[in-house]
Amino acid sequence: MGKFEPRIRYRLLLAAASAALLTLAGCSEQQAAAPQAMQMPPPAVDVVTLQSQPLELKDTLAGRVSAFRTAEIRPQVNGIILKRFFEEGATVKAGDKLYQIDPTLYQAALASAEAQLTVAEANAYAASLKAKRYKELSKKSAISAQEVDDSEAAAKQADAQVKAAQAAVRSARINLGYTEITAPIPGVISRSTITEGALVSAQQATALTTIRQLSPVYVDIQRPAASLVKMKNPSLSRVVTVELDDGTPYSESGELQFADVSVDPGTGTVNVRAQFENKEALLLPGMFVRANVPSQRIENAILVPQIAIIRQANAVTTAMVVNESNTVEMRVVEVSRAIDDQWLVKSGLHNGDRVIVSGLQKVKPGIVVAPEEAKTTSAKP
Repeated sequence: MGKFEPRIRYRLLLAAASAALLTLAGCSEQQAAAPQAMQMPPPAVDVVTLQSQPLELKDTLAGRVSAFRTAEIRPQVNGIILKRFFEEGATVKAGDKLYQIDPTLYQAALASAEAQLTVAEANAYAASLKAKRYKELSKKSAISAQEVDDSEAAAKQADAQVKAAQAAVRSARINLGYTEITAPIPGVISRSTITEGALVSAQQATALTTIRQLSPVYVDIQRPAASLVKMKNPSLSRVVTVELDDGTPYSESGELQFADVSVDPGTGTVNVRAQFENKEALLLPGMFVRANVPSQRIENAILVPQIAIIRQANAVTTAMVVNESNTVEMRVVEVSRAIDDQWLVKSGLHNGDRVIVSGLQKVKPGIVVAPEEAKTTSAKP
């Protein structure tokens, strides 16, 4: 039996080796199946579904505020200023009394004119009676026809003198009224250039003060002449908004009134005027503003959130789009201008496209994702 022991040992070793190989093979299969059992789910991303929409584009242009009406106050008669009735910088109404010029001389002139009118009326009455009397006498051939004609002419001259005297009274009354200087328009009154006791004269070059009506006001905008054709599009609105010089948006909107009929040869621009109610008087004459004026209407505009646009190293702009099979695609996108927090798309994106706006760091072209519509980011203007 001793000669068979080596064979028995050999067979035992062979069986043990086979068992070990089978065990190792089973472990390999289990290890290969483990990654499949632990495979990660598709990454979640937020998307915005693009929708075409009508959009009105606006040009931002320089504008300057001007008063709706401006009145420089000047005296219309000579005299001494007795009193000033307004506070500088106050709001006045049309008809409010501003200054009082010494009326003494003008009161006397009115009294004299009224006296002259009384004399003229008395003379006209006497001439009229005389003409009637002569006419009766002429019927009896008691006086000549020449005397009758002379009496009638004298009566007409007396009537004319009455009219002249009446005109003199009206003129004197007007001049007396001019001694009270009143506000011709409502508005805010500026500082007074003269004080009480100053001598003023009719039609003097220096204004006593200035009134500017600030509600409403105008904003005069310089617009390139080349854009006037677009401006005449009847589908464009006439609403204008402005920003103050520090960039603060002005709360009220205005309305386009007209465009000038001539082009400034030096600048190639046309003056366009808008009107604002300016209820709080924040827009002051001479102030510079930035006006947003309607320039173009696009019926099927595509807007994409700015956070969805990626600028590559080669300056190409792209966006990550989720297709119908939830696979990520990279699109080359061309944009034209920013509108608030969005870009206006010229090419590369279309109505219904789902662009990724959150989770971009987790995706690359070709992978499958789990898209969810974003709740806060909107593709609407």
